[in-house]
Amino acid sequence: MALNKETLKQDIISIITDMRARDENSDQEFAERLSTAIDTYVKAAKIIYQSGLVAPNGAVTGTFQGKLE
Repeated sequence: MALNKETLKQDIISIITDMRARDENSDQEFAERLSTAIDTYVKAAKIIYQSGLVAPNGAVTGTFQGKLE
């Protein structure tokens, strides 16, 4: 799955809107919810590997040719 910036943006807006509607704000809850949204966003990243790394009998050498979506 590719990164979806719009979904992350909507998640952040939802968190902020919900926190503003409360009588008492919790910095701890805000931080937890925001970090969860960011964690979900980053874990959705997809690495497209094209070529460049070779390891016939040892450590991997070469230059990674690819991109992060």
